[in-house]
Amino acid sequence: MRLTPWLHCLRGVVGRELLRFLHQRSRFIAALVRPLVWLFVFATGFRMALGVAMTEPYQTYILYEVYIVPGLVGMIQLFNGMQSSLSMVYDREMGSMRVLLVSPFPRWYLLICKLLASTLVSVVQVYVFLAIAWAYGIQAPLMGYVYLLPALLVTGFMVGALGLLLSSFIRQLENFAGVMNFVIFPMFFLSSALYPLWRIREGSYLVYQIAALNPFTHAVEMIRFAMYERFNGDAVLVSVAVALVLLALAILGYNPSRGMMARKGGGGG
Repeated sequence: MRLTPWLHCLRGVVGRELLRFLHQRSRFIAALVRPLVWLFVFATGFRMALGVAMTEPYQTYILYEVYIVPGLVGMIQLFNGMQSSLSMVYDREMGSMRVLLVSPFPRWYLLICKLLASTLVSVVQVYVFLAIAWAYGIQAPLMGYVYLLPALLVTGFMVGALGLLLSSFIRQLENFAGVMNFVIFPMFFLSSALYPLWRIREGSYLVYQIAALNPFTHAVEMIRFAMYERFNGDAVLVSVAVALVLLALAILGYNPSRGMMARKGGGGG
């Protein structure tokens, strides 16, 4: 096929996801309520007890609410990636993706379009949240918000690919909610999103080891360093590698001849 149909397909998938996001105001509000509750309520209560000592990428001692903002950015992307995958379960069975999966376009391309669309939606949500945090007084360097964009794209692809991989195993919406909770909460709480790794190590070395191996920890640290105009090579390398592996597994899962879709009778293909 020529390039034009491919771009038309990309525009259609991305445009539909953005329109769905704009029309579902409750989804937008819910995406902001979770991190704002942590920022305005929990962080305020923990400020004195959980002040963070000077550590990279920060140049001085910081308050707890300053520390958790990158983690809450990761929370937005994590929940959005799972929410997008939830819609994929519906679309695959009864929505537009059911038609697209039997179109001439390869499934890997359709999945990448879906990932890009959900990632762009999460980027919009993140920058709205950061604008509220800025007004609240939590401000990173201006260029940090520019450097943050590539980190958000990588993180969005990583958590989105994980969600797509999970959706390839699930055929009913009611089963997906339980799987989401089983994945989201361990990934989020067993990471550096809410507490520095050194503080976790002081409490439990086992939990520290789990958190250090958690790919979401590396995604959060990549976001944290980018916000303060720093580059964390190890975090970027791990996040990109995990995103590529999860994407490859998701593509395999949606392969009608080799993946989970074949074992379940096609799933719309």
